[in-house]
Amino acid sequence: MSSRPRLFVPTDLAAGGPVALDEGQSKYLFRVMRLQVGDEVRVFNGRHGEWLARVSEILGKSAGILKVEEQLRQQKKLTDLNLLFAPLKKTRTDFVVEKATELGVEVIQPVITEYTQSERVRTDRLSNLAMEAAEQTERLNMPRVRDSMHLIQALQDLPRDGRLYYCDERGDDENEEWGGDENRARPMAEVLMEHGKGSAAILIGPEGGFSPKERKMLRSMEGVYPVSLGPRILRAETEAIAALTLYQAICGDWKAVADGTGLDE
Repeated sequence: MSSRPRLFVPTDLAAGGPVALDEGQSKYLFRVMRLQVGDEVRVFNGRHGEWLARVSEILGKSAGILKVEEQLRQQKKLTDLNLLFAPLKKTRTDFVVEKATELGVEVIQPVITEYTQSERVRTDRLSNLAMEAAEQTERLNMPRVRDSMHLIQALQDLPRDGRLYYCDERGDDENEEWGGDENRARPMAEVLMEHGKGSAAILIGPEGGFSPKERKMLRSMEGVYPVSLGPRILRAETEAIAALTLYQAICGDWKAVADGTGLDE
């Protein structure tokens, strides 16, 4: 891994072009990293790959300009993967957003369900967390963090030709704890092996799971698959990491790397 600082920038990138740094980026480069004019920085914008740039001007400690020199990596096709999750407490929501970024999610969608306990989400702060995680993990873009919306609306916004895997830890027996074993969801790995190609979304419910009404609605929808993550009841943030890991290993860019093909081929 390169020791050169790496930044996400919104501007277009081309050889010879300037990149104006915002206050936060300038403080990081010039106060924390102590870069000087002529030092190298890697930049990416999610559209034009990754580029080598150099500090061309330092305007105090809160502004500066980079000059783009050469392309280091071309933009690649990325996994078309969405994560829908019920917001948790602040630190646990932060954790989900950070790890989802590391695991290659393209869209992060907080959803409000009947049992959601923490409905307030600061999209701007979560977007900054996602940006920092993208910079650190060498991905060539950053995920879009959307404003929270109710579950039904979020489901309507998904691609019609995509697949939704929702983690359903319950059975259908009302007389047994967590619904017993009746009509339990199949293991996620097994379901992915059968249906995992194409656009996909993963839905994680709140700590109390989905309501009976929501489960009935989800199971009635075309292209929606209830999945199980094993014999233990996982915390919501653990479910998110486990489900994303399984998807990437079986259907996503982990599999592409293992196969030696790459997602841009």
